[in-house]
Amino acid sequence: MLILPCCIGDVVMATPVLGALRRAYPQTHLTWAVGGWSRSVIENHPDLNDILDTGAAALPVKSLGGFWRFVGQLRAGDFDLAVSLVRSPLMSAAVALSRIPHRAGLDSAGRGFGYTIRAAIDPTAERHESEIYLDVPRALGLDVSGLWASIPVQSESRIAARAILEGLGVKPPFLLMNPAGGSNPGMMFDAKRYPPPMFAALAEGLSRALGVPLVLIGAGSDAPILEAVQHELPQRVPAVVGGLTLPQAAALAAQAALYVGNDTGLTHLVAASGAKTAMLMGPTSPQRYAPYTPDSLVLWKPTSLRSGGVAAAHDNETWDWTRDGIAPQDAQSQVLAWVQR
Repeated sequence: MLILPCCIGDVVMATPVLGALRRAYPQTHLTWAVGGWSRSVIENHPDLNDILDTGAAALPVKSLGGFWRFVGQLRAGDFDLAVSLVRSPLMSAAVALSRIPHRAGLDSAGRGFGYTIRAAIDPTAERHESEIYLDVPRALGLDVSGLWASIPVQSESRIAARAILEGLGVKPPFLLMNPAGGSNPGMMFDAKRYPPPMFAALAEGLSRALGVPLVLIGAGSDAPILEAVQHELPQRVPAVVGGLTLPQAAALAAQAALYVGNDTGLTHLVAASGAKTAMLMGPTSPQRYAPYTPDSLVLWKPTSLRSGGVAAAHDNETWDWTRDGIAPQDAQSQVLAWVQR
């Protein structure tokens, strides 16, 4: 049993742990406890046998009712091993009450008291989230070498993506860009979004320099920010606004010459699905949250950020993209040099 309910980017960055478990236990029935917000990302993963849906909440144990409901789910599963990647004393307590005999998990500042095998971590250390997650299989003595975030694209999603392209009248190669992000259950962090005027300048410049058409993508709720980018472009471009599942969006990106997006769950998913990916980063640290894949690029202007993870970054109200973020021309130059290399 692997436990990480939320959110999309975190779930993607935890797939190396899934890979380590599958490699160590090739015949074991592996279940992932994941929330409704993120389950579609991994429910068809070839290393996974089953999903335990923890519901809509980002942390299912946060309410009293949710706590005991989750404990009941764990008890009913008759699991031999729980691997928890959640830094929460409530989750630690729930797993301790689950009657699962072997319980491995992250122990950040003593929060892992409910685990029988604890991976102690320093919450202030500047380490990648995937590397932190991999400390748990390391504590189990498992081989974690050569593992990346990986979510293979399914054939059904590829077929749906091709139909979308045909409907748009677009053929590969094309440039796919997503100006949205920063929204998860329990957290809204829209400072992670590259501002529409800067995003449009980068999009138009890259499309022209690469000699490929531009396509915008976003969820239905992202329509206002996609429209803001369209307004800044010299002419309207094809856009996919809603109507796609996350796996279908990843399949669409896999057919693109390049995908560019903000530090958001979809960008992590796209990178893990094998697409050539560039991530725009600002108030969150690339050392912690860059795509954990071999074929991705971070577009970031080195600057001083608050220590700690995304919660600390979220408190940084002084962030200004024009002053602190990477300029469109600099981002374009880095992308072109990377693509040509």
